Amino acid sequence: MESKIEFISEKINLNKAEKFVEEINKEFNLSEVVYGNILVSVTEAVNNAILHGNKLDKTKNVGLECEISKKEISFKVSDDGQGFDFDNIPDPTLPENIEKLNGRGVFLIKNLSDKMEFFNNGSVIEFKFNI
Repeated sequence: MESKIEFISEKINLNKAEKFVEEINKEFNLSEVVYGNILVSVTEAVNNAILHGNKLDKTKNVGLECEISKKEISFKVSDDGQGFDFDNIPDPTLPENIEKLNGRGVFLIKNLSDKMEFFNNGSVIEFKFNI
């Protein structure tokens, strides 16, 4: 099964991403742990796409795709931004970064998902969960 949505870069549209995940959960009855990990990861990725990728530019879109097989559920979040240097993201667990408000999203996604990769110079993130 494959499903996708697209919306403009406004923070209010995080609700659309949450509803997208809720619908998938209703259809596939995911475990509470997997559902929670997916919800946090998707909202973090979409938030990053809106804020950092598209810089809240309402003329730019965010794409959210989901593909489900018997063994895994995969999500792709894309933005219309330039991308970023994903190989040099500061570690939010280091003492000098603990009190910073930014920089935790990718860390959370990486630690909550079973696999995470960037594509298109960082403007696309794909993360997968074993089910």
